Amino acid sequence: MSTLIAITALGVVCLLFEILNWRKAMIPFTILGLLGTLGMTVCELVDENIGSFYNNMVVVDAFSQSFSSLFIVLTIFLIAMSHNFYQHHQAKISDYIAIKIFLLAGAVAMVSFGNLAMFFLGIEILSISLYILAASNRLNVRSNEAGMKYFLMGSFASGILLFGICLIYGGMGTFDVAEIAELSHSAELPIWFPIGIILVTIGMFFKIAAVPFHFWAPDVYEGSPALTTATMSTLAKVTAMATLYKLLCAMNADVNHAFQITVVVVSIASMTVGNLMALRQANVKRMLAFSGISHAGFMLMALLNLNHAGGALLYYAAAYALAGIAAFAVILYVCKDNDNEDVTNFHGLGKTNPLLAAILTGALLSMAGIPVFSGFFAKLALFSLTIKSGYLFLVIVAVINSIISVGYYFKLILAMYTKEPNQQRNGTSMVYYGVAFASITLTILLGLFPSLVMDLLG
Repeated sequence: MSTLIAITALGVVCLLFEILNWRKAMIPFTILGLLGTLGMTVCELVDENIGSFYNNMVVVDAFSQSFSSLFIVLTIFLIAMSHNFYQHHQAKISDYIAIKIFLLAGAVAMVSFGNLAMFFLGIEILSISLYILAASNRLNVRSNEAGMKYFLMGSFASGILLFGICLIYGGMGTFDVAEIAELSHSAELPIWFPIGIILVTIGMFFKIAAVPFHFWAPDVYEGSPALTTATMSTLAKVTAMATLYKLLCAMNADVNHAFQITVVVVSIASMTVGNLMALRQANVKRMLAFSGISHAGFMLMALLNLNHAGGALLYYAAAYALAGIAAFAVILYVCKDNDNEDVTNFHGLGKTNPLLAAILTGALLSMAGIPVFSGFFAKLALFSLTIKSGYLFLVIVAVINSIISVGYYFKLILAMYTKEPNQQRNGTSMVYYGVAFASITLTILLGLFPSLVMDLLG
């Protein structure tokens, strides 16, 4: 609970910095505040200070604290990159930073809920923040289109979620998750309860951009400012996936064979459609959007083993998100003076900037699931659990899709090392270098020591 309060207070302080005209100190102060909050969250996790607050509205446990720590780390990287990304919009930087902090508060609320009202409040805080950030480049038509499209599709998804919550309440007579879990053991469940679970699951499929609810993602990712795309691709996606997992676990939803088959079909469709469409993309942001759809399919495999997949899901989310941050740090540097993020911008990067080219290569190889990097071990952990659940066919399809993904990742890698440079890159940005290096280092460390994350949730 203290984590959520600290993050919300930090967001309010960021707004006060604008009033006091302390814009230059805002980003360093925010990063220090987030580091302090991260330390407090980790201490609560280590000391096992768990419990519920405010009539079970907020539940603090190992799951919520582990994912909250991951979200804070991702937000630190995103805010660090804001210094350079918004250098021409200094008058509005407090708005951008405060919105990202409130977005983080929504993400923490989404994995800490003990009541469906708090769950919906968290997801709306996160969604509204993303709507604003997607359309934040108001002079760019593509950004306006992205914001409007994301707002419309997100609103429909929120409506489906709310309808599902209403049906769950109608069937159980309470919003409290613990009471719902207890009532779900009764012999005769009202028909509204499973229908509500299905609608809530569909609403969350929209949020994680799983097939067939993915149509908004490529256009929104391409049209949004690059830093907003990085936020959607990493923080927002892993938050939605973790929330869906907790939702089904906490309410003791009856994940029967029919539900599992549905998850298998959606997982296979997301992996296959995402990878096949990514092969055809020339825009790097659009390619990573389809890559994210594919990774959503991999993460859905965790729903087939709700009792034991928490650690594997946390590990996969950390591996995928950190590799995504490293990739976007390089993309932001390379494309900062361009109007697009086409693959041609990366021609010859291996010759003009070997360090950033190596970091981007490492990030892409991790997402492809190549050994040494954490992405490989994350997929291995999910595959092992899926085989134990009796879905060997799904693992075979996932392995084939991992091989397919190498095709479009290597298209970008080959462009960096085999093509001649087509533009002169002047100046350096130590912030982008620092974020890229730190995130790829964490990705490699997680690959070498997977137990550091896996053991947090057993």
